[in-house]
Amino acid sequence: MSAAPIIEVSGLDVFYGKSQILFGVGFKVHQGQTVALLGRNGAGKSTTMKAIAGLALPGKGSVRVLGQEVAGRQPYHIARIGLGYVPEDRQVFPEHSVEDNLLIGAKKGPDGKDAWTLDRIYEVFPLLVPLKSRMAGRLSGGEQQMLSIARTLMGNPVALLLDEPSEGLAPIIVSRIGALLKQLRATGVTILLAEQNMHFCLGVASDVIVIDKGQIVHTDTIQNLKSNDEIRRRYLAM
Repeated sequence: MSAAPIIEVSGLDVFYGKSQILFGVGFKVHQGQTVALLGRNGAGKSTTMKAIAGLALPGKGSVRVLGQEVAGRQPYHIARIGLGYVPEDRQVFPEHSVEDNLLIGAKKGPDGKDAWTLDRIYEVFPLLVPLKSRMAGRLSGGEQQMLSIARTLMGNPVALLLDEPSEGLAPIIVSRIGALLKQLRATGVTILLAEQNMHFCLGVASDVIVIDKGQIVHTDTIQNLKSNDEIRRRYLAM
């Protein structure tokens, strides 16, 4: 692709104490892509996402968002540049209503646009409409996941980081989230999706990055991964 990437990671090392978790991680995410960062549990997916979002301090390497270097910057600086992060544990405000959670996340994007308004959120997330006044702590896990994604979109990000969105959810809810991500992809939203559920990603992603033991071991289109039995067996089989 010739256009400049939305997210560009290169040579990224991350340590937790004396333990090195990431080893020279590098990849690019371009406008409109839904890229799946796939790997087994403990492969380094969540650490990669946290390093991009500013929640894990890189020991070495570069993270650029819209061409701006963000490695080592505070998470709120990175959010203002245009990165939206949906954490693995959702982190809704439990004693606030669904609508209050959405309003808390509302801001204009880095270009001053606010395409994601309450009206548009309720159009794309009809499940949330009858739940507007319910306390977020009383939602099911799937409803909280939907709310967390919707709240992040209210910040009008240039790219969305989703960390393990299918984890711990019933198959019917996973299917709904998959349908939502395909809908977002169709509207041009740029998504980096960390998952160990390969079959979930096969239905929603355009491209794939495989991570194993903290290193990128394979990149390809999702279509090519479907027919690459060797990569699937070696790095993704549970």
